[in-house]
Amino acid sequence: MDLKEARSYLNYLLTLNIRREEAFGPMALAFIKDHDLGAIGLEPEEQFGLLMATAQSLADEPKRFSLKLEMLQKTKALLTQTRYSNTDLSRQLDYDIKKTESELAIYNDAMRPAPRTGTPEVQQLIVQTDVPEYFLDVAQKRASEYYQNKFGITKQAKTAQHFTGGPRKFEPDNKDVHREFPGACAPFMNSRTNAFHMMLPFDLKISKKPDDPLDAGSRIFYTKFGYSFPLAYEMDKLISYQDGQVLDIARDDPNLLFVSFSRVKEKDFKFQGDKPTVPPELAYPMTVLERLGTLGTYLQIVANFKVWFDAAQVSVLVTGAPDLYEYGLQGGSGLMTRSHASDKVPAYAESVKEPWQEGLSFNFVNIHLTLNPGTDTATVPYNTPLFTVYPVLNRQNFKFVDKNKMK
Repeated sequence: MDLKEARSYLNYLLTLNIRREEAFGPMALAFIKDHDLGAIGLEPEEQFGLLMATAQSLADEPKRFSLKLEMLQKTKALLTQTRYSNTDLSRQLDYDIKKTESELAIYNDAMRPAPRTGTPEVQQLIVQTDVPEYFLDVAQKRASEYYQNKFGITKQAKTAQHFTGGPRKFEPDNKDVHREFPGACAPFMNSRTNAFHMMLPFDLKISKKPDDPLDAGSRIFYTKFGYSFPLAYEMDKLISYQDGQVLDIARDDPNLLFVSFSRVKEKDFKFQGDKPTVPPELAYPMTVLERLGTLGTYLQIVANFKVWFDAAQVSVLVTGAPDLYEYGLQGGSGLMTRSHASDKVPAYAESVKEPWQEGLSFNFVNIHLTLNPGTDTATVPYNTPLFTVYPVLNRQNFKFVDKNKMK
């Protein structure tokens, strides 16, 4: 951008400011950030006016004060080079800078308060699984990439976040004032990027129809509220998966559920199956298929993911991934507060064999999915978050208290 273009654009920006247009702030800040105004040749007075107007248009929110302070400091540094330079204006800028610094310090102290007690011991959740490298490392990286790609906001949108609360007019097509994005909401993103995610290294298809199953294998279940049963298909007949008995069930029965997996598609996935004749890309999908189960209308994908935790300190909340509904599915949810209560005696005997197991409870994170009402088929690509795990405080370690009862 040459000087003529820069000056023309500056005049346009200042016109927007005079009109109190909502787009002024985002456009002015982008201009300041993307160009060296002095190197372009703008006069100190022109730079001063733009910086001052931009600082004044920032949202009056403490989280914007760092940027406001930067604008004010640049303005103060320019003052002596302009014809506006005088003692009163210099003093006023000093006051504004000190006020902003003080308010920013108050905000930072509130955002990072000193702990009321000593630093608590970091709680370890110890995992037993047949694919630890995938679940504990690869899957978490893929989840982060998934959410950043899906909800990451553009540089233009980030700039617009600094300017709210001013006069507005209807401009749905003006991207300079678009700022209401999910990815700009810290709690929204924290629920995704600061959580532990369960996913699969292959595609998953769940359908009420047998058409077009994925290529690694499939299973059939009869599912209804309160009851489910595993089936198989043989000689154009539905049979019991347990004993092969032919069952009188129509192929279009609305309670049938057809589940299929693709081959492994995650390039960094490693799994050593116990059948050397099975290709590596099929070994894990076939293993998980054999472990599939159902609970009423829910498909239960047994991830063989056993977690050990100190139940006196933490509980483990498991729930369907936040964006699962977009694929036509919903997930079950549950709060694990103690050891799994439906295991065999040897499992409880095992819980005291190793020194690290002492005092710990164990439970299993399985993935429970059901089709949304009105949905016949759902296909989920590999490495898509299916279930989310949140360690939370044990119920005995917190309580909600009315502020009026505090002394």
